[in-house]
Amino acid sequence: MTATLLDHRANQLLATLGPEDVERWLPHLDLVDLPMGCVICEPNERRTYAYFPTTAVVSLIYLMDDGASAEVAVVGREGFIGLPVLLGGGSTLNRAVVQGAGQLLRLPARVLQASVDRGDRVLRHLLRYTQALLTQVSQTAVCNRHHSLDQQLCRWLLLMLDRIDADRLEMTQEMIANMLGVRRESVTEAALKLQGAGVISYRRGRIDVIDRPGLERRVCECYTVVRAEYQRLLPAPVRPTD
Repeated sequence: MTATLLDHRANQLLATLGPEDVERWLPHLDLVDLPMGCVICEPNERRTYAYFPTTAVVSLIYLMDDGASAEVAVVGREGFIGLPVLLGGGSTLNRAVVQGAGQLLRLPARVLQASVDRGDRVLRHLLRYTQALLTQVSQTAVCNRHHSLDQQLCRWLLLMLDRIDADRLEMTQEMIANMLGVRRESVTEAALKLQGAGVISYRRGRIDVIDRPGLERRVCECYTVVRAEYQRLLPAPVRPTD
């Protein structure tokens, strides 16, 4: 589906496009609707597209040789998937998986690369986003090493909520366990603890956040650090109806 001016404003980075950038990019942007679990790209796979989520949420996941996995970052309407295209590396070691079903705008890699070569205005915002994403990756590593699973789960839930327009997540125990790199039983124990504290309602395959301020009081500093860096580096969000 060909994208419209309204579609491209639904992504925080694309909303910063100047008139000349819009003229160059809009004819090449396709709006795609992808289900949960859809794999956008695999490790070591050369990127032929960059993706700009509008309503979808995408997880960047590292896969171990033994089949274990862990999420290193989550991307929503504030960012894009396509750092190898921007930075010239061609591919990365991560798998990109749709974690929250929805829509993304797809741009051919050659179009983004041409903008990089010209030094278009949008390049500055893409690079600032890259810095924010690297903060999330590094803080995730610190969090997984030094903080409790309860705190990691709180951080993960809040990062997801920041990227959707709802307080409900459709997510199984196994999926969350794969994201956090822990056993499913550990996720169940942590989720039940949060439910006992009255901040979430946890049912099979679904989490409802009923007390976000309570969740924020229980989370470790890692979430605050990441959120503050995104707010510092990225342009103010623009809603499609503005």
